[in-house]
Amino acid sequence: MWGLGRLVLVLAALALAGVAGWRLAVRWTPAIERYPLQGVDVAETTGTIEWPVLKGAGAQFGYAVATVGATTRDRNFQANWDAMARVGMRRGALHVFSFCQSPRVQGDVFNTVVPRDLKALPAAIAFDYADDCAERPTRAALVAGVRAMIERIEAHMGRPVILRIASRVEKDYRLTEAIDRRWWATGNLLKPSYGARGWTIWRASDMHVVDGVQGPVNWDVAVEGAFRDD
Repeated sequence: MWGLGRLVLVLAALALAGVAGWRLAVRWTPAIERYPLQGVDVAETTGTIEWPVLKGAGAQFGYAVATVGATTRDRNFQANWDAMARVGMRRGALHVFSFCQSPRVQGDVFNTVVPRDLKALPAAIAFDYADDCAERPTRAALVAGVRAMIERIEAHMGRPVILRIASRVEKDYRLTEAIDRRWWATGNLLKPSYGARGWTIWRASDMHVVDGVQGPVNWDVAVEGAFRDD
């Protein structure tokens, strides 16, 4: 049997290893050689952002949440949108989809908040489940609604949207099969392997620590040609 002193030393070593592993994990990003285009997605829940510092730390593009569902505007959207332009960072606007509200109305609300800018990155729509919404429409109803929403947003923005789809939503609704648009996968530290087609953007970490942001930030990488219209 181990003595108490030895057990304490072993537990202390394991704790230190865990701390070291965590510090490595929150600083990790996919290799720049493989994914030279890297950036962030932010919302009002993100800590204070110093955009010039963040750009200097390697963020080449940014997506800012503009709207959530049919009723909520992100309070920091305009500030983030303007700040990205000032520092010369490629910028895009993101809508967080609600399964409990009309997709068509959500599209209209997004269009009232986000200005048409043909130089901007493709508008993004994020699909994931939320604790405050238990509704789950049929696949046919969801797909029809999302197509109508996409039509509205694309008419306003002037270019195709990109869809950010959580793995659990893709499992239930197979949106990458139903809707022919580039899509954005999520998966902390591990390269995503779900979806009927290859992804264009990967949210590689939702806990990344980087200079220029007060707290953890979502870190994303994009494949070559991710933001072309063809």
